[in-house]
Amino acid sequence: MLLTSLLVVLATMTALWMLSLAMRNASIVDPFWGTGFILVTWLTVASTPPAWSVARSWLLAALVTAWGLRLSLYLLWRNSGHGEDRRYRAMRDHHGPRFWWVSLLTVFWLQAVILWIVSLPIQAAMLADPTNAVLVQSSGLPLGWLDVIGTSIWLIGFLFESFGDFQMSRFQANPVNVGQVMDRGLWRYTRHPNYFGDFCVWWGLFLIAAGAGAAWTMFSPLLMSFLLLKVSGVTLLEKTITSRRPDYAAYQARTSSFFPWPPSNSPAIQSRGAE
Repeated sequence: MLLTSLLVVLATMTALWMLSLAMRNASIVDPFWGTGFILVTWLTVASTPPAWSVARSWLLAALVTAWGLRLSLYLLWRNSGHGEDRRYRAMRDHHGPRFWWVSLLTVFWLQAVILWIVSLPIQAAMLADPTNAVLVQSSGLPLGWLDVIGTSIWLIGFLFESFGDFQMSRFQANPVNVGQVMDRGLWRYTRHPNYFGDFCVWWGLFLIAAGAGAAWTMFSPLLMSFLLLKVSGVTLLEKTITSRRPDYAAYQARTSSFFPWPPSNSPAIQSRGAE
């Protein structure tokens, strides 16, 4: 089943890549990120033996669907009418005629593989089989304290993502704020409430999966955390933002980069950030 889900995701991403070539817009891959997890989750549900941990499977399916649907709809709405994202335009300009296959390998197929790896806790928990000691040590267990903690962390993450995106969209919709730095609401306590929310979502889902004996999949939330902090999340977004928003340096100096924390009011820190 795990191989089947990987092949389905790769095939779907390949079809999406072909559509992106026709549209000359690789940005269509972004809204599919959340939908891809929904696809893998319900494909696994359809293949799950009904006797194994049914309550946990439905809980995971509900949480992943709520998160993925919100994210995909939000990105569709946000990207509508804006053309290709500047990241993909830069790639297109850099690679020229080679962009068609470079985008397949480094954008669509790479995201497919990452999506599949990150979704492994969900798949492993749903496919838990008490006769398979390699995949799981104790499946079919009733919901317990790990599920409660995991769901609570997921909820914190979902709310952070939802309210963070809402607050940013309202801020950007006001013409007065063009070129300004968003430092209100949740953005006052972390420069990336949406990324922090995503972090919580996946650690919460992992804890639920661990309740089914899938603790061996810890590398999945660790990978997502690394991507959010060091690759496609905080690091990539802030790489050029100070050149586009001069006030961002001062915002960086007083505001936590990831985990929510009260902003610093230290004059020394603020002065260093303004240099």
